[in-house]
Amino acid sequence: MSHPSPPSHPRPAHPAARGQTAASVSRTLSRPRGSDYTLVHAGRQVRIGPVAFWIVVGTAVVMGVWTIGTGTYFAFRDSVLAHLMGRQAQMQYAYEDRIAELRAQVDRITSRQLLDQEQFEQKLNALIKRQSVLESRTSALSGETITTGSIRGTRGPSEPARPKASPINDTVIFVAPPDREARLQSRTITAPAQVASHIKAAGLEGVLARLSASLDKIEKRQNTVLAAMEEHAEGKARRMRSVLDDLGVNVGKAHPRGVGGPFEPLKAPRSGASDFERQLYRVNLARAEVDKYRQALVTVPLRKPVVGEVDMSSPFGVRMDPFLHRPAMHTGLDMRGDVGDPVHATAAGKVTIAGREGGYGNMVEINHGNGFSTRYGHLSEIEVKAGQTVHTGQVVGRIGSTGRSTGPHLHYETRIDGEAVDPQKFLRAGVRLGGLT
Repeated sequence: MSHPSPPSHPRPAHPAARGQTAASVSRTLSRPRGSDYTLVHAGRQVRIGPVAFWIVVGTAVVMGVWTIGTGTYFAFRDSVLAHLMGRQAQMQYAYEDRIAELRAQVDRITSRQLLDQEQFEQKLNALIKRQSVLESRTSALSGETITTGSIRGTRGPSEPARPKASPINDTVIFVAPPDREARLQSRTITAPAQVASHIKAAGLEGVLARLSASLDKIEKRQNTVLAAMEEHAEGKARRMRSVLDDLGVNVGKAHPRGVGGPFEPLKAPRSGASDFERQLYRVNLARAEVDKYRQALVTVPLRKPVVGEVDMSSPFGVRMDPFLHRPAMHTGLDMRGDVGDPVHATAAGKVTIAGREGGYGNMVEINHGNGFSTRYGHLSEIEVKAGQTVHTGQVVGRIGSTGRSTGPHLHYETRIDGEAVDPQKFLRAGVRLGGLT
């Protein structure tokens, strides 16, 4: 046990102190001095200073705290470790959950990309298929001269201009009556839905939209061209049929030359066919009908036998004979001209007569088939021979004044089954057709 020592007193300096006893000296030595601390144990005392004392006390406190902490750690070690392990496990589970969520998000993005890619490929394949269809339509429409502006009453740029009527005298004009024109009423063309002119979509969708809009425009133009083709073909067929009916031509008996081949019937469109296929089928039928009428008209003498305007000096029918001055039947048309002017065949056929024939003088007769024949009289020269095949417009002779004639002119006759008919009827029909043949 320690006690603080009382303050020391100075020892007397007189000699009497030397004679003090040992007991008094011992008591004097054991008295603490100043602020020292005395430790007593088992009858023994140890005196230490205040610094050393507090060092010892601090060391004891630190060792106590350390001992308590160590004891507490060992006492609660399992709980602390379990808590730390649990926290670590929670962090690991949270990390794994986050990884799983990120993987799921990546899978969703990948699936969406795959789906978008599949949809894009489907749209692209649809556009490619549609482009292929349009290209096949274009090949079906190629080679046709059709104007796509005003459908009714139009002609293509390569179609020959319709010849103007040329009077052959003061009263007869080769002009078609208005009520004989076989025209179609214009149709309303059904166009696809109008595509927006400004496409604001970006990326691949914008590209696909622009491609689709371009294909829509192409399809619209094709529909317009096809409608014009149908209008044009049907209009030609009606005009030809009207002319043939007026002339009394039996188209069923007309047999064109130089054609043939195996019979392959034209198949009608299926029930699920597109509008384009059905319209193209109608166009093909109209074109076949036009071709049939054109083949029939090849042998019909519709053209003028002379070039330029016709100056008729004597019409068909009853007239005063120029030599006997008595009424007589004039079986043809007399057309003035200069000696040597060419005379053309008004239709294709075969020459049956090429020589001198009584009042005709030098005459050429052509058999056109289907009962039609033509005669060209008073020729100064003959350019063909009997049995020769001639085509439309070929020169068969030259204007002259041979035979029973009062001056240079062409005597032109049109005959059906050997009977003379008025050639003006056929010449008017040729003007009505306007180059369709």
